Amino acid sequence: MDLKFIRNNPELAKQIIRRRNESISIDEILQIDEVRRKTIQMRDQLRMEHRRLTEEIAQRKVQQTPVEELIIQAKELADKIRQIEAEVKQKETELEKKLAYVPNVIHESVPNEDTIVKNWGDIPKFSFKPRPHWELGETLDIIDFKRAAKLAGSRFVLFKGPGALLERSLINFCLDVHIKKHGYIEINPPSLNLEICFYNSGALPKLADEMYRCANDPFYLIPTAEVPLVNLHQNECFAEKDLPKYYTAYTPCFRREAGSYGKDVRGMIRIHQFDKVELVKFTVPEQSYHEHEKMREDVEELLQLLELPYRVKLLSPSEMAFQSAKTYDIEVWAAGCEAWLEVSSISNCENFQAKRANIRVRRNNNELEYVHILNGSGLAFPRIFIALIENNQQPDGSVLIPKVLWSYMGGITKIE
Repeated sequence: MDLKFIRNNPELAKQIIRRRNESISIDEILQIDEVRRKTIQMRDQLRMEHRRLTEEIAQRKVQQTPVEELIIQAKELADKIRQIEAEVKQKETELEKKLAYVPNVIHESVPNEDTIVKNWGDIPKFSFKPRPHWELGETLDIIDFKRAAKLAGSRFVLFKGPGALLERSLINFCLDVHIKKHGYIEINPPSLNLEICFYNSGALPKLADEMYRCANDPFYLIPTAEVPLVNLHQNECFAEKDLPKYYTAYTPCFRREAGSYGKDVRGMIRIHQFDKVELVKFTVPEQSYHEHEKMREDVEELLQLLELPYRVKLLSPSEMAFQSAKTYDIEVWAAGCEAWLEVSSISNCENFQAKRANIRVRRNNNELEYVHILNGSGLAFPRIFIALIENNQQPDGSVLIPKVLWSYMGGITKIE
């Protein structure tokens, strides 16, 4: 919803804000814009008058007639123009700050309430009470929260021995499937990015409190590889024949989880640093929702290969990310926690990020258009780790490794 959209569709814009449960005022934006435009009109009229006076002064000098009074008028007019230009700049800055908090549009297929659109797999049954991952991890000596706390305090995890190998195996497995089977190009980006990258992707300014910022350098730690992947092509123009473009990246991700204390604090469901494989696509607009469904299928395939029961949820507007027009969340069942854990969020941001990052495509008819950008987790760890060890635990306390990971685990089929 850029300024033009808001001007032309004020009631629709207000409806989108209400459905998303956002607080930004559309009326306030329109009022600032109206004052700005009137001020610009006044400035332009004064500029015309100043040009007329300047021309008249030049003519009088040629005719050798008095110009002192006109010079005084021109100087007073120039001072007035500078004052009004400052007012225009002030209103433009005010307007830009307000527009930075305006979210994306909502796709017509998005329901008003979260909706489960698919279930896959059977929830495992046990002859004993399954234990949560924090107990399993300690018994098997594959997760160490106490030593992680020595290094970084609470809300961090340390993987150890076969646990570290399992985490690494999951990352490599996901990357291999996406690269070798789904056609994504692997990127290994910096984990520190410039502030503009976070604005372009939609993380700033809204989520500033959720991220870690470097005090003495112009960087933030990335909360997801979506940030660098979206910005790979900032201020660039694709040829239509080069789209779609698929990228994947493994990175550590850093989130403050501000405001989430007291919720999911035990174990490693909500931690400040975690591993994730991210997917990003650049497409022409008419193909973006087809590519959205393909991305969802790519992620689902991983979970099916890992034999993890999952469900797909189509999010309501109030639950979607600020920059998203339509989002699926995929949740896996974790038997020890007795909970559905989100392991992937798959979003079509349409041209929201492309407008901020100035990423366009030159169509075959030579016209320029903003691309559509999609992103998805493929997959997020360590919640996959949690589901794997909790769902595959045995009566003797051991954990079976899914067959698809045996080669990545060096032939290890069981942790005991």
